[in-house]
Amino acid sequence: MSKDKQQPIFRVIFLNQGQVYELYARHIFQSELWGFLEIEELVFGERSQMLVDPGEEKLKNQFEGVNRSFIPAHAIVRIDEVERVGQAKISEAKGG
Repeated sequence: MSKDKQQPIFRVIFLNQGQVYELYARHIFQSELWGFLEIEELVFGERSQMLVDPGEEKLKNQFEGVNRSFIPAHAIVRIDEVERVGQAKISEAKGG
């Protein structure tokens, strides 16, 4: 089986100020700043839908104009390489 030659898409889930962020990005790598992960080229869903998700819109506004984001390694929950972009979202972190 052969994979497409398109750039991979990564789903990055991390904690930030008591909330769980789920973002999609084209590039992730270990930063030169010790203990940080760099996320570049954030990808959001298409705007062709009639319904707009307020959570995703909040994320788009929050990261508007951001070229690169540095996430502390200890805040990372999970990173997955995925086939397509899903819905970026913020949810409340729940204690267990």
